[in-house]
Amino acid sequence: MISAKEKRLARLRRKKRVRKKVFGTPERPRLSVYRSLKHIYAQVIDDTKGITLAAASTLDPALREQLKDIKGKVEAARLVGKLVAERALEKGIKKVVFDRGGFKYHGRVKALADGAREAGLEF
Repeated sequence: MISAKEKRLARLRRKKRVRKKVFGTPERPRLSVYRSLKHIYAQVIDDTKGITLAAASTLDPALREQLKDIKGKVEAARLVGKLVAERALEKGIKKVVFDRGGFKYHGRVKALADGAREAGLEF
């Protein structure tokens, strides 16, 4: 049986491996995803300056009302993807690189990516 600590360390190793290749520039910032057991978070980051350009999560006040009607975390992740994409597009960001943060690209992470694509982000 794999312990929780080993599982977390394995994800961090995968994250490090992904981050060697994925780097956010001002022209094409990085869309970073973090998934906890209850919530999901997304940020659009310019790594050259080290600043967050846009962010959204299931804890966002703009989403709280919509999330009351929705059952399931996958649909909530799709809404977070749409919201972060809308906020990025407001700032003139159309293209991003996707950073899955060491998580498998399925379920909530995939739903967030699909939601961002639906709202107009390209990656």
